[in-house]
Amino acid sequence: MATLLRTPAAARADALVERVAEAPVLPLGSGAEPGTEPPAPPRPEEPSRALALSDVIAVKAGPGEALIRLAYRIGIPGHAIAAPFRRPQAPRVIATVESPNRGDRAAGTALRAGHFLIHGVRLPIASFDFSLPAHHAPGVERVVHSFAWLADLAASAPRADGAAVAERIATQWLHAHGVPGKGPAWETELTGLRLVAWLVHAPLMLGGNDKALKSRLLAAIGATAGWLDKRAPREPAGFGQVAAWAGVVAAGLLLPHGRPRRLFGEAGLVRALGDMVGEDGGVLSRCPAAQLDAVRLLTDLLACYEAVKVAPPPALAVMRELLVPPLLGLRHGDGSLGSWQGQGAIPADRVNAVIEASGVRTRPLAQAGGWGYQRIKAGETLVQFDTAPPPRAKHARTGCASTLAFELSDGPQRIIVNCGGAALAGGQVPARIGQGLRATAAFSTLVLDNANSTAVLLHGKLGKGVETVEFDRRTVPGRAREATRIEAAHDGYAGRFGLTHRRILTLSGDGTELAGEDILVPTAKNGKRGKIGFAIRFHLGRGVEVQLSGDKRGASLLLPDGRLWQFRLGGDRAGADAITLSAEDSLWVDGEGRPHATEQLVIEGLALRSGGQFSWLLRKTG
Repeated sequence: MATLLRTPAAARADALVERVAEAPVLPLGSGAEPGTEPPAPPRPEEPSRALALSDVIAVKAGPGEALIRLAYRIGIPGHAIAAPFRRPQAPRVIATVESPNRGDRAAGTALRAGHFLIHGVRLPIASFDFSLPAHHAPGVERVVHSFAWLADLAASAPRADGAAVAERIATQWLHAHGVPGKGPAWETELTGLRLVAWLVHAPLMLGGNDKALKSRLLAAIGATAGWLDKRAPREPAGFGQVAAWAGVVAAGLLLPHGRPRRLFGEAGLVRALGDMVGEDGGVLSRCPAAQLDAVRLLTDLLACYEAVKVAPPPALAVMRELLVPPLLGLRHGDGSLGSWQGQGAIPADRVNAVIEASGVRTRPLAQAGGWGYQRIKAGETLVQFDTAPPPRAKHARTGCASTLAFELSDGPQRIIVNCGGAALAGGQVPARIGQGLRATAAFSTLVLDNANSTAVLLHGKLGKGVETVEFDRRTVPGRAREATRIEAAHDGYAGRFGLTHRRILTLSGDGTELAGEDILVPTAKNGKRGKIGFAIRFHLGRGVEVQLSGDKRGASLLLPDGRLWQFRLGGDRAGADAITLSAEDSLWVDGEGRPHATEQLVIEGLALRSGGQFSWLLRKTG
């Protein structure tokens, strides 16, 4: 039965909570893939865009707590509510947090040597421009202003050795950005992440010898928490709102007289999580990096609860369990993530560190209907297939026009990839090509008339294009084992060209063959006359050597480890003229932000406006 994916309204989460409770659990520390994928849960008839988590796991509150939340929300200070007849306590952090999250040791070592190491680029701290008018690449601003580097510093050396570096950077940062609300440093998402980082790594931040700086930092923590109290309720749905509420809750846990703030923040955080996450556990930005960030943030926040011996709302642990299976579904055989929605191939060690810190042990989600990434695994072959509309502009992080693109890997070797890396532009990836890396042509899918299936706008946003994706997944008889067949279609070209792109992928039961079919279907009974240019692109993984066949209808793909795959055009070319197969230059961005020169196979030709059909086959031969 075909399922129609639209931009849906909120839905209940009862089935999801039950699914988490019943999900098969793997032994702690087990990194092995199951031999066969478990049966997928039934797809909802109306997939939801947002998860009404608070409807089923609402934060429990008696009349007293509800009154405290109301009082804090209308502006009564926390100390006046928590201890009305006592003087306010001096600013301090009341507990030491031991978070299982670990930073990047190499980046921390670079900090101790006097450099930020961001996306592979070394930026000297001594000459770094912290001033308000300074403009840096988005990835640089994110690391510096969120104080994510604190985790890296903590992972690289004993606390006493890192405190002087933290003091040095914090002094420069406070001098430039000490006024709440001014400049990019006070973007709500970065502010929430910064406050959590300050509190989780308080011993590193406050453990130096500069007492005046310690007082300034404690004052900044209090001022930031107060700013987020007002800002979080007004922030649009998404990870930024979740980060803001997480900062409020962390401050409520770790600052004096914090209970009113904590109760206020918990209610907002649970609602925000429901608004950020889809019914299958995928974030609405459809970005694997945002999914990873959400898991890491919840792990840090739950560590704050543990530090003060306060029981967290059940919704936080349930949400973390929901977030992990879709993330695992985007891992290739080498353990790193696929290149989707602007991200590079986030490396396996970084993914594994976040998953291990979360304590969640479960299986990858094969069918993420709402999040939109289908996963097929047979033998050592794994396919990831984008079968959902792109994120809405309000949710997009670095939105890309990737509908119906796929990636293919054989064990640790990537065969077909997407270019990725748009979110890392400005580091080793030149900023001038950032927009191009978000285009449909940067993904392994069909492109009509060199046009994007969804309009790519500035600042990571997306415009008009794909609104509806129809897909169907089933098993079909195969030569030896049952094969998996996924058929999907999108309407991104319907308005402009009167054609719908339909793609069918069938992976054999032993994983040795991936058969593909790209079909252009007219949207009206009487298709338009004339022809239109098309290209079907297959970006190849790093190190894959290509040799075209003599008849120019096939190619040999030699993988770096010696495995051999053959690509072949099908015999049917209905509805097209002058089809050619060629090898062209491409690039692929790894998880550290490094671009690598690669190649791509391109099927090009002129398709009739009345429709066309083009089949191809990838077969493992050695």
